Parts: sequence; C-alpha cells; structure tokens
Amino acid sequence: MGARYPLEGVTVVDLGQIYNGPYCTFLMAMAGARIIKIEAKGGENLRRRSVVGGAALPFAMLNSNKTFATLNLKTERGRELLCAMVKKGDVLVENFAPGAMERLGVGYEVLRQINPRLVYGSGSGFGRSGPNMKYPAMDLTVQAIAGIMNVTGYPDRPPVKAGPAIGDFMGGVHLYGAIMTALYEREKSGVGRLVEVSMQEAVYASLASNLGLHHSMGNTVPPRTGNRHGGLAEAPYNVYPTADGHIAIICVSEAHWRALLKAMQREDLLVDPRFGTLKLRVEHMDEVDELVAAFTARHARKALFDLLMGHRVPCAPVRNLDEVVNDEHMHARRALEWVEHPMYGRVCLPNSPMRYDGVEPVALRPSGELGRDNQEVYGDWLGLPVDEITRLQAEEVI
Repeated sequence: MGARYPLEGVTVVDLGQIYNGPYCTFLMAMAGARIIKIEAKGGENLRRRSVVGGAALPFAMLNSNKTFATLNLKTERGRELLCAMVKKGDVLVENFAPGAMERLGVGYEVLRQINPRLVYGSGSGFGRSGPNMKYPAMDLTVQAIAGIMNVTGYPDRPPVKAGPAIGDFMGGVHLYGAIMTALYEREKSGVGRLVEVSMQEAVYASLASNLGLHHSMGNTVPPRTGNRHGGLAEAPYNVYPTADGHIAIICVSEAHWRALLKAMQREDLLVDPRFGTLKLRVEHMDEVDELVAAFTARHARKALFDLLMGHRVPCAPVRNLDEVVNDEHMHARRALEWVEHPMYGRVCLPNSPMRYDGVEPVALRPSGELGRDNQEVYGDWLGLPVDEITRLQAEEVI
C-alpha cells in the first residue's frame, strides 16, 4: 500500500470562527481530513474583516483545503441539514460561546443521539463549566485574565499583550489534540465523545518560568522581566543591540557561556568570581548584560550571527515580518508557499507544522468564496436534488 495521510477518510463539520476553531480544523485538513466549513449568511466573522485592508490574509491562512458551504442554523430546515451532516460525519468543531449550540437546538446531547460515533470538539474562552463560563472571550481578554499581559513588558511600564494571538492559537492546537485523542479512543470503543478546551487553561502552562519566580518570591507578584528570562533564572538571556538591529542570545549551560566568551575574545572572564556559575551570573545579571551588549553593538547583525553560530552559541537575529515571510528555510521545507489566491492575489500561506513520514506536505488549495461548494456538499454529499437546492437558496436556508 502507498503512504496515506493520517486523517484520510475522516469528515469534519466545521463551525469554527476567527482563529481558534479554524486553526484546529486547518491542521486536520493538512493531515488529510475532509473539512466542510459551514458559514452563516455574510460569512464567519474573520471573513467579514476583509473590509479592512489586509485583514483578509488570516482567513486565507487558516482555511486552505476546506470545502465551503453556507447554512442558516436559525431555520428548522437548516438544523435538519446540520443533523444530516453529523449523521454522515465523524467530527464536529465549534468555538461559539458555551450554550450557543444548545440554544439552537443542536447541542452535543442532541447530536450524539443522531451519531453515537461523533467526536464533538468545543473550544471556548473559559470552558463549559465554572463561574466564568459565560464571560465573553477574545484573545485580548484571555491574555489579560490569564496573566499573560501582566508578565509581558518592562517592570517600569504598563503591561502589554503578547504580539501574536497566543490564546486563540494555543486553544486551537489543544483542541486538535483533544479531538485526536477522542478519535483514537473511538477506534477502540466505537463510541465518540465531547471534548472541550478552554483558552485560559491552554495558555497557563506557558507561564511556567514566571510561576517559578512567583513561587521563589514567596507567592508575591514578580516584576515584568522585559526580554530577560521570565523566571530570572538564566544569564545571559536577553535581546542585545547590534550595529544594524538586534540579536537574541541565551546561554543555558556552562559550555554555552564558555563558547560565548571565546567568541567575544574574553576568556579571561572565565576566572572572574562574578561569573563562575549560573547562580553568580544571575546575581550579576546587569553586569553580564552590559558586557554582552558592548560586544554585540560593535558588530553587524548578520556577521555577529555567523560568528556566534560558528561557536555554537544559541542565538538568533531579531527579524521583521517581511524577513520571516521570505524565510528561505521555511520555503525550502514548504512550511510557507507563495500562492495565487483567487480572491486576494499573490499571498504567502502556511502549511501544517506537523509532518508525516512517507508523504509530502499536502498541496495547498486556497480558500474560496462564501458558499463556493454548496453543490458539492448538498448535492454530491448529502444527495439533495437540484430543485431542492434551488429552493433552499430561495428560502435563505443556504
């Protein structure tokens, strides 16, 4: 047998919106699953952002290799059609506010009666239980309530959000993992189940270094650490100036520290009593940073990176987004590809970060217009006749 993609034969009914649900189902699509993206009239919220310049790109990034259908779940016939899809499908994914699907009459308890093998994946800000379950949740608000903003930035300045939408995407990745776990269980038991992921809970473990500092300070609130280690437990660990930009350097072992000093031509510091151990270097963190910064500032970023790489010092240039979009390594691995999008022109789209031995990354098929594949979904898959599809359009069910 030839190599197959792991999720070939799996059909997913995708009600996801914005980043959380759509990234989960994007990962499934790039593993070979059939993703039927269901959108209401006007399209899901991320598609609507295309009225703002450049905001269409995220929709294109997260919705490659999906089949696009429209459906009005506020109509009885719309809910009937969703149930017909669930009966034939394997997975349903949604990241509405908790209780939204139940209010429509198509919550998990209803759908599992239609298909006991269904794996129902639910993403939300705070989960489907607990005192905060009904709080409105966006990435910004989750970053605030989860402590991410409080540990981001400099101690003498107000808190700031992390630049990327880490709550949404970490929630989406964990939701993918939960669904995969339930699919594995279903292979043995024959029965599906509901799985849920809270964005707040998904980001908590990423605070590990900061929580370590919190613990070491007797459970008092630690200061923001800027570009230093979140637990103030490594030195050097910072972003340092170069003649034409910045470079990030970290030494997590004595071998790294020795290599950095050799690159700096400052091996005399090996016997300096201030820097002899990690504990001592942390205690003299300001002096370590001053020494390293004075060295890095004398070099151009690229030349310095090459020098430090030659000495096996963990480091990386601080690059801008244009440099990242055109990253030679990412394009060589097909992690990024330039694609002619039918709606947005030439865009750089990501593939899945997950690779499966024996098969190349799935070829990117760009996202499409709202309802592009209604005929494929309702005619070819569900088997509705042409006249009924026409009637559904006239009645604004699709």
